[in-house]
Amino acid sequence: MGFFRELPNIAYQSPLSHKNSSRDYIVIKNIFRSAKLMDYVRTGAIAQQKLVLQDGDRPDTIAEFLYGDATLDYIVILVAGITNINHEWPLQDYQIYDYALSKYGSETEMNAIKYYETFEIKDTQGRQILPPDLIVDADFKMYGSSTQTGSVRYNLISQEGNRQLDDKTEYTVLTDNIARAVTNLEYEYTKNEEKREINVLKNGYVQTFINDLRDIVKYDKSSKYITSSLVATENTEVVNP
Repeated sequence: MGFFRELPNIAYQSPLSHKNSSRDYIVIKNIFRSAKLMDYVRTGAIAQQKLVLQDGDRPDTIAEFLYGDATLDYIVILVAGITNINHEWPLQDYQIYDYALSKYGSETEMNAIKYYETFEIKDTQGRQILPPDLIVDADFKMYGSSTQTGSVRYNLISQEGNRQLDDKTEYTVLTDNIARAVTNLEYEYTKNEEKREINVLKNGYVQTFINDLRDIVKYDKSSKYITSSLVATENTEVVNP
């Protein structure tokens, strides 16, 4: 990943057993410097746009597509707000089944009901009585149309078609199907689809982003300053003999 090329170095007191003395240092990348970037990224919304990831897309392929340079994959990851690529980047469709099976332990548990999602219900005057997609349990119930004054009836609206509910005092999930069951497997598919929409940096802001990144992660002068891209840690064996 090109990101590590941009991070500054730190000279760290060598922990190696074959070091010559306590004054031996090794130079490593200062990965903690990256934390300073997050506030900058969050405030750069004007330079961002939405992108829907397709099955099999990776940060490097997106960087190649957007910027013509696969090594700028770190820009894709940072702007998307991803801190753990293994958990926050969407799986491919064929991987979700195996992931769910591993997570829930068996096909029975994988296909068990996780929760219910409500359908939209409106009355005959077009007023919304129950909003869609509320997460409820199997015991959820609501007052029926017969509790209302006048000749008001309720209509349930779904992708399968609208249907008028019976004139009753109450409606329940299991009796009147006012919500649909969502299995653990379907939940995992839905969560994976949500990960597909990410923010990406507009092409025209790439060089500005890189310049700002370099400015943010560089070191200010201090007692351990060597260069803007290298500092040294305290030698504990010298300071505390």
